[in-house]
Amino acid sequence: MATLIFDIETVGEDWESLDGTTQKVLTRWVEHSVKNADEKAALLHDIESGLGFSPLTGSVVAIGLYDLERQKGVVYYTGYGSESDEVEGEYTYKQRSEVTMLREFWEGAKHYNTFVTFNGRTFDVPFLVHRSVIHEVRPTKNLLEGRYPSQQRSCRHFDLQDELTFFGAMTRRPSLHLFCRAYGILSPKVEVSGDDVAELWASKKFSTIARYNARDVVATTALYLKWLEFGTSVPQAEVQIDF
Repeated sequence: MATLIFDIETVGEDWESLDGTTQKVLTRWVEHSVKNADEKAALLHDIESGLGFSPLTGSVVAIGLYDLERQKGVVYYTGYGSESDEVEGEYTYKQRSEVTMLREFWEGAKHYNTFVTFNGRTFDVPFLVHRSVIHEVRPTKNLLEGRYPSQQRSCRHFDLQDELTFFGAMTRRPSLHLFCRAYGILSPKVEVSGDDVAELWASKKFSTIARYNARDVVATTALYLKWLEFGTSVPQAEVQIDF
C-alpha cells in the first residue's frame, strides 16, 4: 500500500479585478438578506474576503504532500519563482506555478492507492479538479469516486473529517484544530490559520504559507495514525477472548 497525505492552501482574486457581471452575480442576493446597512457591509466583506473558497474565483497557492511509507514530504508553493528548493527535516519546499503544481500533483498521484485528507472530499479535491480543468490538466485519480469505503474501487480516499464524524452520525463536524486539541496533537492553527493565508499572500510571505501548509500535513498525518491505531475496529480474526 502506498499512502499519500495532502492538503492545499488557496487565495481569492482581487475583488476590484472582477468584472461587473461577476460582482453582481456574487452579491445579488445580499439586498434580500439584510435588515440594515451594517449587515449589508458585513455580508459584502465576507463575500469579497471569501473568494479563495471557490475554485471559480480563487487559485491554489500551496500543495503539501507526505508519503507515509517513505516518510518524505514536499510542499509546492507559488511565489516569485526565483527561490531554490529548500530541505527542512522530512519536507522539501519547491516553488512552482499553479499549473505546474497541479501537473506534478496528478503525475505523482498515479503511484498511490490510498489518499488521506481532512475535509478533502468537500474542499481540497473539488478545488484541485476544477483548477486542473481550468488549466487543461487531466486528473489521474478519481478521488471523489464514492463517499463510503465500499464505493471506492480504484483507490481509497480516507477523508478524516468524514471518518471521524462517522459519515454524518455526528451532527457537528469539528475542525482539524479541535480534533488535534482533543487528541493531544500539536495544532497547525496556533500561529497561523487558513483565514490568514490571503493576508500572507498579499504581503508576499510565500514561504510562511508553505510552512503553514506543511504543518497542516504533519497534523493530518498524526491524526490519521492515531485514528488507525485506536479508532478503527480490530479485525475479528485478531480478537482473542479468554473465558
